[in-house]
Amino acid sequence: MTSYKGQCHCGNTAWEAKLEADQQGHILCHCDTCKSLSGSTFTLNQIIPKAALTITKGEAGLGKYTYYGESGKGVHCFFCKNCTSHVYHHQEVMGPDTIVLRTGLLTEGIKSFEPKAEIFGKARLGWEKEVATTFETLPPS
Repeated sequence: MTSYKGQCHCGNTAWEAKLEADQQGHILCHCDTCKSLSGSTFTLNQIIPKAALTITKGEAGLGKYTYYGESGKGVHCFFCKNCTSHVYHHQEVMGPDTIVLRTGLLTEGIKSFEPKAEIFGKARLGWEKEVATTFETLPPS
C-alpha cells in the first residue's frame, strides 16, 4: 500500500489516499455527468474503500450535493466550496464503504498512473480510442 497526496485547485482542501498496488491506476469514466463536470471527454478515477481516504486540510470547506445516477440511486459528490474541484463521489449503488476518488488530483497519480479500465464505455465519443478494458456501465461487483 502506498500513500498519495492530493489537493484541490485552490489548495483549500488536501487529502491523502492509501492505495493498494492494483488501485494505482486511472479508471476513465465516460458518463455524461463526468463530461459535464470536467468539461472534457472523461474523468480520471479510482474505486477505493472510504477508509483509505483521509482529508488532511479543509474538511469543513467541503460541499456536498446529490444527483441520481443511471441506477436510480444517489451519487453524493464532495467538492471544495471555493474552487469546486471534486475530491470524491459516493455512489450508493457501490455500497456504503466504497468511494470514487479523483486520481487526476493526486500529485503523483496524474503523472505516473496509467489507464487500467474504462467505465460507461457506451457514452464514449466516437472519435475516442479505447485505451484499457472497457465496461459499458460499471464493472461487475
